[in-house]
Amino acid sequence: MKLGFFTMPLHPLGKDWRQCLREDREAFILADELGFVEGYVGEHVTDAAENIPSCITFIATLVDATKRIKLGTGTVNMPNNHPAAVASNLAMLDHLLDGRFIFGISPGGLLSDAEVFGNLNANRNEMFVEAINQVLGIWTGEPPYNIKGKYWTITTERTLRADIGQGVILKPLQKPHPPIVVTVVAPYSQGVTEAASRGWEPISANFLMPAWVKTHWPKYVEGCEKGGRPADPANWRVGRSIFVADTDAKAREYVMAPNSPYRLYFGNLLTKLKMAGRAEAFKGDRSMPDDAVTPEYVVDKLAIYGSPERVVEKLLAFREEIGDFGTLLYAGKDWLDRDMGRRSMVLMAEKVLPKLNAAIGK
Repeated sequence: MKLGFFTMPLHPLGKDWRQCLREDREAFILADELGFVEGYVGEHVTDAAENIPSCITFIATLVDATKRIKLGTGTVNMPNNHPAAVASNLAMLDHLLDGRFIFGISPGGLLSDAEVFGNLNANRNEMFVEAINQVLGIWTGEPPYNIKGKYWTITTERTLRADIGQGVILKPLQKPHPPIVVTVVAPYSQGVTEAASRGWEPISANFLMPAWVKTHWPKYVEGCEKGGRPADPANWRVGRSIFVADTDAKAREYVMAPNSPYRLYFGNLLTKLKMAGRAEAFKGDRSMPDDAVTPEYVVDKLAIYGSPERVVEKLLAFREEIGDFGTLLYAGKDWLDRDMGRRSMVLMAEKVLPKLNAAIGK
């Protein structure tokens, strides 16, 4: 099993934005030093807690600060961006990273982002499909382009001067394009099937109950069969909210503290999912009433914490429940205590992962 990193991220309201950004960058740089194979960062334009408005810009700050880790958008919210801008910006980013780029995409889930971009009442799934098709059309096509859709039309027919480079959108370094991954939130997601049929790979969100994560694999198999390719567990990425300390007691104290970043994260996200009518992600079963889903309940069910030995035990039980997968994505949280936040990542890479793989090998 490989180890990756995924952060939305989510910080306390009022925390100095500069400190948030410094710590978020520091987490990625540390992940690179520790041998995490890939790292993803999310984006939201209208959120003071999830305060990275552009994952592309954030990743660009890590180009020279990291050496080995592959960096991914987690995700580009496609309906909120013009496909030509996405295609050109990501082509440049792929070159800046010398091919260490992974293209994470989604329709976007934050309602206030949809409202500010004018698509709150639109069919965002339809916009998502059109946008990614147009980005791929640009990358595989040639100018002056003639890409017409319901929401965007892309052409440089009237202004093309290829002899001097005008009207040409440059292509990414990786051919035919960077790897594409899709973050999956819904149980029994049909989106997994459609993505897999197109050669894209899934990331199961870190805030899903194990019973719902388990439903993604059969849908992935279905999509791979549809696309005529084998379904390999090595291609399945699964996120989990993990905190590792030197002792079980220290880990519990950190995770369950009144101002814990885990309480902050799940409380904030729970409110958003309830507003969007999607609280089932946090439920043990769909019949559970929304009012019964509290932040305390969610932290207790979804946060994996403890000493290295205890975390290995919990992760093995989780894997036993959902099945084999290739990359475990450690979900980044705000650092209530910088030293303990860093220590958790170090223990995860140096203590937990080797023991986890040794146990799997046996």
